[in-house]
Amino acid sequence: MLKERKIQEFLEEAGKSGSVLGLDSIRELMEELGNVQDKLNIVHVAGTNGKGSVCAMASSVLKEAGYKVGIYTSPAVFGRREQYQMNQGAISKEDFAEIFTAVKEAWDRIKEKGKAVPTLYEVETAAAFLYFYRKNCEIVLLETGMGGDTDATNIIRKPLVSVLTSISMDHMKFLGNALEEIAQVKAGIIKEGGRVVAVRPKQKEVRQVIEKMCREKHASLTYAEKEDAEGIRREQGLLCFSYGSYGEIQLSMAGAYQVENSICAIEAIEALRESGWSISLSQIKQGLKKASWEGRFSILSKDPLFIMDGAHNEDAAKKLRETLKMGFTNGKIIYIIGVLADKEYEKMLKEMLPLAWKVFVVTPNHPRALDGRELAKKARQYHGNVTCCETVSAAAKEAAACAAREGASVLAFGSLSYLGELKKAVASLAGREFLRHSLSD
Repeated sequence: MLKERKIQEFLEEAGKSGSVLGLDSIRELMEELGNVQDKLNIVHVAGTNGKGSVCAMASSVLKEAGYKVGIYTSPAVFGRREQYQMNQGAISKEDFAEIFTAVKEAWDRIKEKGKAVPTLYEVETAAAFLYFYRKNCEIVLLETGMGGDTDATNIIRKPLVSVLTSISMDHMKFLGNALEEIAQVKAGIIKEGGRVVAVRPKQKEVRQVIEKMCREKHASLTYAEKEDAEGIRREQGLLCFSYGSYGEIQLSMAGAYQVENSICAIEAIEALRESGWSISLSQIKQGLKKASWEGRFSILSKDPLFIMDGAHNEDAAKKLRETLKMGFTNGKIIYIIGVLADKEYEKMLKEMLPLAWKVFVVTPNHPRALDGRELAKKARQYHGNVTCCETVSAAAKEAAACAAREGASVLAFGSLSYLGELKKAVASLAGREFLRHSLSD
């Protein structure tokens, strides 16, 4: 079995292939691994925003119902092992080493044949299939990477449900420059005769793409509609609302956008119930209440209040702004922002900066990161109090000190790529190991 250092060397070598859309290499790799993906029960989730949250909610409900549940998500934010979860616990170091040893052996066999070797993402995806198969998971929540049709996860043939969360402009370099093009790629996860649950798109052109694909694939379509939620409010640290026959729903996940995501998760669970999966109404409610997903309006500290969120595009920024206006704008808010250069960050700045009192910007440790100095120049077009920090740690320290003096709160958002570093920085400021908090603490 490979040691940790050898696994890291293997992953770095696989990463040299970059991003290659298509299914040929993953098919070759899974053939070497016995096509175990065909033996799994899978809920396949694509979309621009909300995929991870919907997976976390559905997983929590299924766990509450007594099922052994796997979740595969990407990219890794707080550590590679977090991408592979079973019953909401990360893969062990031993299992991680065992699985990636098997995947490397398959990868080596492909290389020896002189064929194109699978990319890092294909390797990570193959590892997920193998892990969940070996652990006898009864059901798997499988999140696409950035696409759908040509995403490595789309090697699966018969998902239990295909789920589409909200779709907006993102990853244009790979997915297309028009919303219809992006929607077409995302909707590529829809299978012949399948069940589809989708967040109802506001844009007519996106609805037309999804509905046309469902007609062509003879797939049933259920829309999850946020407008069906009534009485949305916060009570005792919980996000509460009523939803049809389900009655009162309570969420510990704090972002206002989680109402939409939870309705999507409910409808996906309902599709499973209609297929014979045993899940009660009380298990749905309890599962949703217990669900959590780190990096989505997560509280890192309460004194001062320090929140991080993975909003990294215009649509996510609009939803984050809605969350702030639901109860977080009665005091000063300090931002920490770091973005990737290939994102529509200017639209995000325009949306978010009017609510800030002070802004700190950073350069994420990522190959596609936008230099913080460039981000600061753009940010100053929308706000008069912007400071560029050399490191994420320095930004956390300055923001926390400023918040303590002013009685303000801190919100860090932008690229997911710097949130892991931020979490460590906030923990070190507290002088102790990081403890996860919820709004109900």
